[in-house]
Amino acid sequence: MNAKRLFTGLAAATLLLGACAPGSSDDDDGAEGGGGAGDKVTLTLNWVPYGEHAPFYYGVQQGFYEDEGIDLEIKPGNGSATVIKQVAQNQTTFGWADTPPLLKGISSGMPVKSVGVFLQKGPASLEFLSGQNITKPQDLKGKTVGGTPGDAMYATFPAWLKANGMAEGDVKVVNMDAANKIAQLAEGQVDAIMGFFHDQGPTIEARTGKEVDYLLYADSGLNMLGTGIVVNDKTLADNKDMVSRFVRATQKSWAEAIKDIPAAAKAMADLAENEPPEDVLVKQLGLAQPLLQLDTAGEPGVNTEEQWSDTIDLMAQYAELADAGEPADYWDGSHAGGSGS
Repeated sequence: MNAKRLFTGLAAATLLLGACAPGSSDDDDGAEGGGGAGDKVTLTLNWVPYGEHAPFYYGVQQGFYEDEGIDLEIKPGNGSATVIKQVAQNQTTFGWADTPPLLKGISSGMPVKSVGVFLQKGPASLEFLSGQNITKPQDLKGKTVGGTPGDAMYATFPAWLKANGMAEGDVKVVNMDAANKIAQLAEGQVDAIMGFFHDQGPTIEARTGKEVDYLLYADSGLNMLGTGIVVNDKTLADNKDMVSRFVRATQKSWAEAIKDIPAAAKAMADLAENEPPEDVLVKQLGLAQPLLQLDTAGEPGVNTEEQWSDTIDLMAQYAELADAGEPADYWDGSHAGGSGS
């Protein structure tokens, strides 16, 4: 498996998006998306806002959540593992979180479930500046890699090494704050950093002016489901109708956002706080779009039992997932459609 050049992944999306004019809306009540009538619902993101999250803001701006009777407030997060804990403790109605830490959380007893994974090809990766002769996982031996404890990539990095016949000692891992990772990479303090390629890649290029390559976990032994909606078991049992309405609104938000990525980025720029520049948002969402895998899923957020079984099996094999169980232990697909119930 060869390393990929970020610019190549952006080229097709950039050409496609060039013909689209950014959309706008006069209705921008609520900096984080709240303010309408209906069931008051909070969604905590897996991280501070970046392009992957634009569909939620677009859905608020376009009234998709309001149409379903949802008054949505969007909150920044601090890593998938933290978000999952917040959902388990009823500190937020829904979470947007990566699947591997969700499996770990549920296996440890957290009362949560997925109601649909949207990024069906996980975006976890190792990113590095071009020209380092890193083309495959084994080229990282002896290198220094920066990671942030608590995020999804950090948690699954040992499993990715194992899946590629490597030991944890083959790579030096340096713990660092997420806010400093890009600067430390640019300054040469580390050779690579863990992250979501569609988030950090465009940000690195925008800040440094340098090209970025990446190794995607999913292309080298660890192809698992990515980010999706997480909800507390009690909420799922007591408020099924609200959950269904939220999922429907989110599916529509994603489906419409990828039809007009500049408009979705504009909505996020108008409504979110501390988001990247608008051109970076466009690139980030453009890179996220193929991860939906709509050619097989048909609709955003629709999963199959086979996908969940494959992810569970990989986690059991490489990430010490205890008492792995069945897809139904982790996922209720009845709200998004598909084979789960």
